[in-house]
Amino acid sequence: MKLELIIRSNSSDIDFALLRDGRLIELNNESNDNKISVGDIFLAKAGKVLKGLNASFVDVGYSKDGFLHYHDLGAQVNSLNSFLKKISTGNYKDFTLSKFQFEKDIDKGGSIDKVLKPKQNILVQIVKEPISTKGPRISSELSIAGRYLVLVPFSNRVSVSQKIEDPKEKERLKKLAKSIKPKGFGLILRTVAQGKKVAELDKDLQNSLQRWVDMCKRIPNTNTPTKVLSELNRASSILRDVLNDSFTSIVVDDPELATEIRDYIQEIDPKKVGIVNDYDGNTPIFEKYGIERQIKAAFGETVSMSKGAYLVIEHTEALHVIDVNSGNRSNKANSQQDTALEVNLIAATEIARQLRLRDMGGIIVVDFIDMNSNENRQQLYEHLKNEMATDRTKHKILPPSKFGLVQITRQRVRPETNIKTREPNPNKNGEVEAPIVLVSKIDVELRKILSTNKRNEKIFLHVHPFVAAFLKRRLNSQQRAWFAEHKKWIRIIPRDAYMYLQYKFSFKK
Repeated sequence: MKLELIIRSNSSDIDFALLRDGRLIELNNESNDNKISVGDIFLAKAGKVLKGLNASFVDVGYSKDGFLHYHDLGAQVNSLNSFLKKISTGNYKDFTLSKFQFEKDIDKGGSIDKVLKPKQNILVQIVKEPISTKGPRISSELSIAGRYLVLVPFSNRVSVSQKIEDPKEKERLKKLAKSIKPKGFGLILRTVAQGKKVAELDKDLQNSLQRWVDMCKRIPNTNTPTKVLSELNRASSILRDVLNDSFTSIVVDDPELATEIRDYIQEIDPKKVGIVNDYDGNTPIFEKYGIERQIKAAFGETVSMSKGAYLVIEHTEALHVIDVNSGNRSNKANSQQDTALEVNLIAATEIARQLRLRDMGGIIVVDFIDMNSNENRQQLYEHLKNEMATDRTKHKILPPSKFGLVQITRQRVRPETNIKTREPNPNKNGEVEAPIVLVSKIDVELRKILSTNKRNEKIFLHVHPFVAAFLKRRLNSQQRAWFAEHKKWIRIIPRDAYMYLQYKFSFKK
């Protein structure tokens, strides 16, 4: 497996495309206008305290107040508030908590008005970015994520990522963490800590501790609301979470950003500095690596897959619905059950990619093709879990129901990525789908045609001249791709009388 991170920068924002063996699996954007990101810590001011909701609205400097529920206060919120009062004066300098006197934990079933008062200053962290009309979701249970571990102030807990399954490795990491854990802080060992030595863990811990100290130094005489600790920029956070031995290259079209990334990798994994490459080609970087084409093809309502199968993805206010369709596979398998299993496995792989690519969160219901065999349903379930194992976002998958439905919950921490795949219609008012989306539809129909008895006939595709040019352009054109896959030359006929979306196949012996 080959992983590449392609980074495109311009004056207003930065786009990050993560490729696995050349296939786009994750797309992120960091905008200069984005003042709130998951992981940011704010010195904020409590607003209304609502007993009925057992929650408070908190001013974090956004147009909508943040929402802080009692259960998100954290057991040690009294200690946090006491510490904040001490350091706000500027006279208390023991930021390491080594001599700090902890307060009693709050009750799990308590009331927020006993802990938080209106206009009270409080340290909070963003756990969910503003979505739609809602403000950010926040927590006062702070944490600072590093490369190998997460530092948790006002805690004594040491835990290891559940994704590390080896009990011996878990026990080894716990012992190492306890040996370096500073007083007053808890530690959570991340999945990438597996196999690491104590020196590497301690270096990462010291970096996180320094970030905590720097944050505390900013608090005295600071007005509220103010961001006192920023999460790493999106490039650094992606590298922190996913950089491993399978990473082969990081390509950046901005020399200054490339230097920043090299400096960060020098800190977390010096051996990998050499994989950062500058890009200065004439072709835009996303065009060069085929990312623009993949984006257009992947974000439509219909998503084509291999062997003629396709997905239909629909969004509602409450949930996302994904329908799996076999396309023309019914003509090629030995039985309906073989077809169902084959298409469902292909779909599971694509669905795992789509969830990451679109950053879909909340409830996702997938209508797979019905399978009577319990063994096949179990195979599908295990395959989907394996495909989503690399997804960094918290998620849970339920086994297929008797109706073939699979329910997935995926943590929603930022707005879903939604890229427009429709373009202005050159023939009339309104919009039409982008050429690559239209090509996907043509491709589905072509596969159906080739699965019938028309293989011995010449096939002609009649399309609008703009679409014809798109299909025939360059050496790696769609026309040549069809020939390479089907061993059949599709003759493309430009038709001036055709509307932009209109196309037709004809045949001749």
